[in-house]
Amino acid sequence: MKTFLIYGSYGYTGTLIVQQAVKAGLKPILAGRDEIKLRAQANQFGLEYRAFDLNDAAALNSAVREVDAVLHCAGPFSLTYKMMARACIANGRHYVDISGEIEEFEALAKMDEEARKAGVMLLPGGGFDVVPSDCLSLYLGRKLPSATKLELNIMSVGSGVSRGTARSGIENMHRQGRIRRAGKIVGVPNVWRNKRVDFGRGPKRLVSVGWGDVSTAYYSTGILNIEVYMAFPRAMINGMYLTRFIGPLLYLRPVREFLKWLVGRSMPPGPSQARNQSGFSLIIGEVMDGTKAVRAKLRTPESYYLTALTSVEIMKRILLDPVPGFQTPGKVFGPDFILQFPGVEREDLPPL
Repeated sequence: MKTFLIYGSYGYTGTLIVQQAVKAGLKPILAGRDEIKLRAQANQFGLEYRAFDLNDAAALNSAVREVDAVLHCAGPFSLTYKMMARACIANGRHYVDISGEIEEFEALAKMDEEARKAGVMLLPGGGFDVVPSDCLSLYLGRKLPSATKLELNIMSVGSGVSRGTARSGIENMHRQGRIRRAGKIVGVPNVWRNKRVDFGRGPKRLVSVGWGDVSTAYYSTGILNIEVYMAFPRAMINGMYLTRFIGPLLYLRPVREFLKWLVGRSMPPGPSQARNQSGFSLIIGEVMDGTKAVRAKLRTPESYYLTALTSVEIMKRILLDPVPGFQTPGKVFGPDFILQFPGVEREDLPPL
């Protein structure tokens, strides 16, 4: 029987994924560094577990060889993806993660030929970032094949941020914002641009962000110019502005490690179950070719809950019919992949 490994299974998002996998009748092997947490989780769900550090090459390769695919959930992914992806390619196993980090996406894209030769599928971004936005981007790109620019606008309602997401954000705070211009990813200052977008409840202020689609939407659609904007509370936007001036400090490893320690001490693990059930996200995408514009809106469940739904469904499909090489969710599963999940609605919008 084919199965997969969930590395980082006892983290906030990993726990949601394990719950969804068991609900779907799957029996993944749980994995991570902390054997005490793994043993408790494995006993709770009646699953096997493997405790090992990614730096232990022998243990890592042994665990990967036991399964057909890996769902990598241990961030910050910029520090962890390479060891797991390399182990998957070396052992002929498929790799999926729930990252949203541009540098990782671009690095895995460069491994495409190597993965194809090994018969291995590499699919990063199997969660909220970037499954719904990637599917929406491809949907719009197909409606306007001549498009030369894509803009994505994202707003979450009634959700929150997990410790893992916050730590990944801190790990990447020293980086500039990113956009894609003429096919190339270029750095721009944090909060490079801001604008107001009406998602249906009045205009909201959005600021530019280096969201994962700056990387992946290019591979899904071929569109050369991509920008992503997101709604944040005013205090957070002010903090993002501040990073323009304190950025050099954030290159220092002790500073980032202190901030991540602070997050662990002061933040809850993630949104409550009530927020998982009641929260939602809205994404408005627009493609343009200089004379025409096409717009559409996507409503999804709360982002962490959706990540559990999409990543488990991706693993089910990969176990049945993997597609070797670097992939994006929209490219390999199609623009309507996101529509199968409860609470997802897509709506065409008139041009502005």
